Amino acid sequence: MTDRPTVLFVCVSNGGKSQMAEALMRAHVGDAVEIHSAGTNPKGKINAESAASVARAGARMAEATSKAIDPELLKRADRVVILGNDAQVEPVEGMRAEIERWDTDEPSLRGIEGDERMDLIRDDITARVEALASEVLPGGSTR
Repeated sequence: MTDRPTVLFVCVSNGGKSQMAEALMRAHVGDAVEIHSAGTNPKGKINAESAASVARAGARMAEATSKAIDPELLKRADRVVILGNDAQVEPVEGMRAEIERWDTDEPSLRGIEGDERMDLIRDDITARVEALASEVLPGGSTR
C-alpha cells in the first residue's frame, strides 16, 4: 500500500507522447509519484526520435515498452491524462479519476519536422508535467 499519487498517461501507440510524459514526470518528481503510460493501440515499439528528445532534456526512456491500458490501473489511477486528440479512453466502472486530455502541440502542422519538432513537443509536455506535479504533490517536485 502506498500514499503516492498514481498517474497514467495515454496516447494511441504508447511509443511517443505518453512515454515522453512518463519519462519527463519521473525525471521531475522521482519516485514521489507512481507513473505509468499506456496506449489504446500499442505498436510494441518506442519512437526513437521521442526517446532522443527526452534524453536531450536529461530524462530516459531506455527501459520503456509500448503496452496496452490495464483496466485495473485505470481504476486506481488518481489522474488519467490522454495526450493528443487521437486516443479515446472509455471510463471503467470504479474509476477514481476523471479522464483529462492535453491538446499537445503538433509542430508538423506548421511544417516543423525532425529534432526541432520533437523538442517542441517535449517542451510542451514538460510544462504540462510540471504543472501536473504541482497539483498532485505538495511542493510540486522532489528534485
